[in-house]
Amino acid sequence: MPPQRPVVLSFSGHDPSGGAGVQADIETLVSHQCHAASVITALTEQDTNNVKKLIPQHPEAFISQANTLLDDLNVNAIKIGLIGHHEIALAIYAVLKQHPHIPVVLDPVLAAGGGTALANDRLLATIVDLLLPCTTVLTPNSVEARALAGLDDLQECGLALLAQGCQSVLITGTHEHTPSVSNQLFHDHRLWETYTWDRLPDSYHGSGCTLATSIAALMAHGLDPIQAVMEAQDYTWNALNAGYRIGKGQLIPNRFFWMDEDQ
Repeated sequence: MPPQRPVVLSFSGHDPSGGAGVQADIETLVSHQCHAASVITALTEQDTNNVKKLIPQHPEAFISQANTLLDDLNVNAIKIGLIGHHEIALAIYAVLKQHPHIPVVLDPVLAAGGGTALANDRLLATIVDLLLPCTTVLTPNSVEARALAGLDDLQECGLALLAQGCQSVLITGTHEHTPSVSNQLFHDHRLWETYTWDRLPDSYHGSGCTLATSIAALMAHGLDPIQAVMEAQDYTWNALNAGYRIGKGQLIPNRFFWMDEDQ
C-alpha cells in the first residue's frame, strides 16, 4: 500500500490566475507529499498584476464546509491565507476553537502584491483579537507585521505579536530596502533567530502563500515549528529563484523546481 499522506486543510481565497491562493497552497502541499483539502474564503477577480474584486464566501456555508471535512478527515495542520471579511474571520475562529489540537499557520494577507487593500480595520482587529491566539506560526511580511502590531520597529512588532498569543512569528523582510533579505523568527518571548537570504531581482505572485503552506506541510509531517520554518524558507527561496512568467505582472513561483533539478 502507498504511504499515508498527511492532510493539510487550507482556508484560502481562489485566484483565477493560478499563481496564489488555494492553487498555490495545493501545489505546495503536493510538492511536499501532503494531501490538500480546502475551503474557499473568497472568490476574487485578479491577475498577476493585482486584485480587482473580492467576493467573500457566506460565513455559514464556510463553517458547514469546514466542519464536514474535519468530521471526516484526520487533519494534521491548518493553513489560513486570504480571509477577506471580518465575518469569515469569525467563522474561522468558530472552527478553530473546536479543534485546538490542530497546528495553525496564518499568513495574514492584508494587501495584494499590486497594492489593493484586502483587509479593513474591523478585519484587522478580528485577526488580532481572535485568530492570533489560535496561531502556531504567524508569517507576516514587514508591512503586515507593522499593521497588526501598530508599531514601527520590527523587533517590537514580533514581540508584540507573540504577546497576542502566537506561538511563533516569522516576519519576512522582502519589503525592506536592504541588499539582502532578513527574516526574523520570534519565539519563546524573544527574537529567536535571523535568517539571511540573497535578494532575488524579481517580484512574485504567491510567495507568501508558498512559505506559509510549506511550513504547514512540514509540520504536518511531524517537524517542530522551528525546524519547519527553517526548511520552508529554503524551499520557498528555491521556488522563487526558479520562478516563471505567465502574464504581464509578477512571476509565479515554481513550486516543483525539484523536478527540473532531477532531470
